[in-house]
Amino acid sequence: MACSEPVSSVGENMSVSTAPRKPRILLATSGSVAAVKFANLCHCFCEWAEVRAVATNPSLHFIDRTAIPKDVILYTDNDEWSSWKKLGDSVLHIELRKWADIMVIAPLSANTLAKIAGGLCDNLLTCIARAWDYSKPFFVAPAMNTFMWNNPFTEKHLISIDELGISLIPPVTKRLACGDYGNGAMAEPSAIYSTVRLFYESKAKQGGEVILLQAERQIEYKTRLGLLRLSLPRYGQSDK
Repeated sequence: MACSEPVSSVGENMSVSTAPRKPRILLATSGSVAAVKFANLCHCFCEWAEVRAVATNPSLHFIDRTAIPKDVILYTDNDEWSSWKKLGDSVLHIELRKWADIMVIAPLSANTLAKIAGGLCDNLLTCIARAWDYSKPFFVAPAMNTFMWNNPFTEKHLISIDELGISLIPPVTKRLACGDYGNGAMAEPSAIYSTVRLFYESKAKQGGEVILLQAERQIEYKTRLGLLRLSLPRYGQSDK
């Protein structure tokens, strides 16, 4: 079961250290039925990384909180408001952004995709996204019905978040929870974990700091409007 911590200690527990440590991964889930896999996703990352978790209120309908690893702190919208009492207090979405090396939203619902693409920040998750330092990696794994995935708005929203620097872990084609068969299912937790870990471990380390070496590779999706091309970062060894 996910543990909790006193809100007064949030900032202290998230202080940045220069000592060697595990990567810090901020996992977040939005209100898609694929959130039933969120506990599994947390387990995938826990042996390799320090993990903090964020859940929107709608996603709590699908999450089994007792299945989340006991050392993973799960933050909700209520924590955002209860942790601030007066000027000078820590602001949770800022502290989480400072703490994390990488953010991963899985699943990313059509609604939360639209919010991030439009710059909205009406809950803890979207406030973190709006305040994110885009020099740090940010991955999303969408999950939605095939017709939602193929909707023209989805194409526009994917282009918008791509321009921000958010990397897409593509959905897959399978039998969906609604019974339809098609593209839009979230990638499996093991695939999401492997993608993020491979990315992180391919970064070159120089002078005690992790250096991100960004090139780009193109991926294509067929949509009703034609081919949608998105860029994803590729990381490799420095030539220096």
